[in-house]
Amino acid sequence: MSSRFDIDNAPDEATDAAFMAAAVAYGRRWLGLTAPNPAVGCVIVKDGVIVARGATMPGGRPHAETEALREAGERAKGATLYVSLEPCSHYGVTAPCADAIIHGGLARVVSALEDPDVRVAGRGHAKIVEAGIGLRTGVGVLEARRGNLGHILRITEGRPMVTLKLAQTFDGYAAGGAHDPRLMITGAPANGRVQVMRAMHDAIMVGVGTVLADDPLLTVRLPGLENRKPQRIVLDSHLRMPLASRLAATAKEQRTLVICAEGAPAPAQAALEALGVEVLRVGREASGRLDLLEALKALGKRGVTRVFCEGGPSVASDLILRGLADEVVVFTAPKPFGGEGVPALSPDARCALETGAKYRILEKGHAGLDRFHHLERVF
Repeated sequence: MSSRFDIDNAPDEATDAAFMAAAVAYGRRWLGLTAPNPAVGCVIVKDGVIVARGATMPGGRPHAETEALREAGERAKGATLYVSLEPCSHYGVTAPCADAIIHGGLARVVSALEDPDVRVAGRGHAKIVEAGIGLRTGVGVLEARRGNLGHILRITEGRPMVTLKLAQTFDGYAAGGAHDPRLMITGAPANGRVQVMRAMHDAIMVGVGTVLADDPLLTVRLPGLENRKPQRIVLDSHLRMPLASRLAATAKEQRTLVICAEGAPAPAQAALEALGVEVLRVGREASGRLDLLEALKALGKRGVTRVFCEGGPSVASDLILRGLADEVVVFTAPKPFGGEGVPALSPDARCALETGAKYRILEKGHAGLDRFHHLERVF
């Protein structure tokens, strides 16, 4: 009897963890393309070898399990299926994945975590067990949860997950003084990493201050990723975004949404809309600022699951202090600004980020000469 046969029929925890890691990693390739559905990954294993893999396709259909089963064909019979989220059990655009698994003749299913969607919520797992198929859950749950966090938060809290990106000088500044030229803080390796992160989200969000200061384009500019066109979002309470800005000028080429407050001037809205910019109005907080949570929930209702926020400092500080920044990536340049500039974060937000009570480090290292820290919110 071969060792591969032994692994497949009596898998240990390490073997299951390794194949689940492959499923999760494969699903991550489609982050930013599958909204409003999660980017699920799936592999089918027989005799210790991956014989097929699948992921949620762009637009959310087909699902990962059916893609893997289609590729596996007859090889699925008696095999083990690893999937990063519970197979669906309800009829939607397509038939339930749990039914496809049962009809595929699989001997065993390993699922990372239960889907919080009330249409599923354990029913997919129950169907599989009732059909006499072996089931193991909770394998690779932490990584799978990170990959599916946008879906989970949209279902449970009504908002997308938010990844906040910050770039700062060694002494903690995001920009120079009012009359200083624009600071080019990070180098090419860090900038390339940012482009990859943009591609893995449904939307890229900035505050109007960033638009006024930098006139960004907010596109994915990497060879081979030309199909990645995240929606561009500007938080702009008073509709101050210039009509001559690059975002407004290219709004008919790439979806651009400006979120303003109730009471913003109607003529400014009409002028932006004439250029192809969509305008959405939300309420204000007691402080008079744009209600960030309401804005995010409005995006959730539109099917957005993952938002990549590139500031500026005011928006970044608010997201951290309100617990709305779910992941934070901080790039720190090796050189100080050496003068009076704009701090990358408020003192309270920096304290919340660095004390360890609200955020923990996922990864740290270097991108070229720049250091980076990747943190996640403590739930």
